[in-house]
Amino acid sequence: MLPPAHRLRRPSDFRTTVRQGLRAGSSTMVVHMLPGSDEPGSVVVPRFGFVVSRAVGNAVQRNLVKRRLRASAREHLDACPSRARVVVRALPGAAAADYAELDRDLARNLARASSRVDARQSTATVAGEGR
Repeated sequence: MLPPAHRLRRPSDFRTTVRQGLRAGSSTMVVHMLPGSDEPGSVVVPRFGFVVSRAVGNAVQRNLVKRRLRASAREHLDACPSRARVVVRALPGAAAADYAELDRDLARNLARASSRVDARQSTATVAGEGR
């Protein structure tokens, strides 16, 4: 289980992260990552949210996938930039995947999304310095 400080709860956080975040995907999931702001009142830790739709399967399969993804995310908290918001959207292939495959896909997608966030921030910094 993820600690409460690491959970996305508000629908607006989910919506903003999915719409504005950088994506990395695989056959079992899509990871949306949005870097956090450095404003004084913002949360310092990365926060995760999970979307597992009916396309994944029945309620038993969806809950199993959610539990596996939460456990895997807990193991990979250090791989995420601080203040980042992450939404993991499970695809139908996640129902057939075991924990090891979901864990591997999540680790790979988090690394890809993090590198894209770093590239975007370095590009923004360079563009800001030229003014």
